Amino acid sequence: MKYIDIEKWPRKAHFEFFHQMDCPQTNVCLNIDATHFLEFVRQNHISFYYAMIFAANQVINEMADFRCRIRKDGIVLHDKVHPSFTDLTKGSDLFKYVTVDMKDDMISFIEYAKEKSESQKELFSNEEEENRDDLVYFTCLPWISFTSLSHTVSLDRDDSIPRISWGKYFSQDDKVLLPFSIQVNHALLDGMQIGKYTQKLQSYIDQL
Repeated sequence: MKYIDIEKWPRKAHFEFFHQMDCPQTNVCLNIDATHFLEFVRQNHISFYYAMIFAANQVINEMADFRCRIRKDGIVLHDKVHPSFTDLTKGSDLFKYVTVDMKDDMISFIEYAKEKSESQKELFSNEEEENRDDLVYFTCLPWISFTSLSHTVSLDRDDSIPRISWGKYFSQDDKVLLPFSIQVNHALLDGMQIGKYTQKLQSYIDQL
């Protein structure tokens, strides 16, 4: 992790403009082509949810802009960020937040995430995890093929942890499409960066 020199940062003017907003969050929803990804998941008998968390977080770690976080004393660039995701509590309709460290490969990550989720009893993160900002928040609505989505946020200009979600995949024109949502702090990221991220993610899941 390192601090960014804001005075020499090319994004300084954009950061200062959007950071003054009461709620500088922006959200984009789109459909991702999950045709190949779904086939890959089924052939390998792995969890679609955990596999997509790994893929989405892996691509974020390839993009420095998505690893920046706003703090009271400046802006930091993390070397690596990790997923914190919702998961249903067994035998209940209620969910819990599970935070795990990234692994080097998808299969190891899936096994680790499943084990961590099944063994975790508390519903919400502990104080140590709540204070981390080297995270990406993930959730899924497998019951709904949404066209729009918003997340609950505090009116905190420094809230800069990306929130990534997806819904129920559906068939259209011989493809399997996945509703996908990306919410970020506009002081750090614009539509161009979001567009590059979705392109890289599409390429990543197509090449599995």
